Amino acid sequence: MTDLVRIVYAGTPDFAVAPLAALIDAGYNVVAVFTQPDRPAGRGREPRPSPVKQKALENRIPVFQPETLKSEDDQNALRDLKPDLMIVTAYGLLLPKAVLDIPRLGCINVHASLLPRWRGAAPIQRALLAGDNQTGITIMQMDEGLDTGDMLAEQVCDIRNDDTGSSLHDRLMVMGAEILLEMLPDFIEGKIIPQKQDDTQATYANKLSKQEAEINWSLPAEQIHRSVLAYNAWPVAFTHWQKKDKKYVLRIWQSEVLEKSSTEMAGTVLSCDKEGIDVATGDGVLRLLQVQPSGKKAMAASDFANAHHLDGQVLGAE
Repeated sequence: MTDLVRIVYAGTPDFAVAPLAALIDAGYNVVAVFTQPDRPAGRGREPRPSPVKQKALENRIPVFQPETLKSEDDQNALRDLKPDLMIVTAYGLLLPKAVLDIPRLGCINVHASLLPRWRGAAPIQRALLAGDNQTGITIMQMDEGLDTGDMLAEQVCDIRNDDTGSSLHDRLMVMGAEILLEMLPDFIEGKIIPQKQDDTQATYANKLSKQEAEINWSLPAEQIHRSVLAYNAWPVAFTHWQKKDKKYVLRIWQSEVLEKSSTEMAGTVLSCDKEGIDVATGDGVLRLLQVQPSGKKAMAASDFANAHHLDGQVLGAE
């Protein structure tokens, strides 16, 4: 059965590679891959193929890279493939109704949240920022809305206290591939009963930006700590520190909330020792454990403090 169903797969980043690899390894007939156009990357800003494109080429699967799927030519290219099913994981393009209607079995999406919570582009990081205890994978039948389609399968993933955006991404990536393979035979045979989402419970996971990762020290220590976790490994929480009369960027990779308070101005460095750099916040004290100054590798915060006088300095752009 697996080799009879013609599947078109659409995805772009690392997260989308695991489901594609699982389909290939299980013997499914992936007739083509759609992915975002090559984008400039690295120091030389040379065009770089997406991780999904690289995986497809390794397996000699034809690759299509339209800027949009709104044009008739791109839609006809998909029709010519005669797909029975389109599977989408973090593709990065909304599929218009004309595309959704092409595959006989429609289009299904592997999404990294427990829908309807965290519809949108950055569900993993938004769950961490909100302090959620659980997230998971939902596979849904796609419609014209943003992650609004009927749910076909779901699996819960507990969020650990030390989870970062990176560690949670990796667990959900594997989980998404596993649950896709589990549900696909029943879906193809029409044995799954779709479940409507409760739109009244929907929350939206807006796309991440580098700017939002700048630390606002007037926020509570717990909230800042969650941002350090969520933005690891991109875009990475950061602040500014001063050396002589110039401000420099300091990225924050690891932190912990201390059970103490401070009356000092938010952002003030209270102490630096072998345990880390303690900083006053709007509510509580945050200890920086691992930092990365501009142009350097990540290092223990204590090592950075040993090389620079930070006691009493107020961190931040102002």
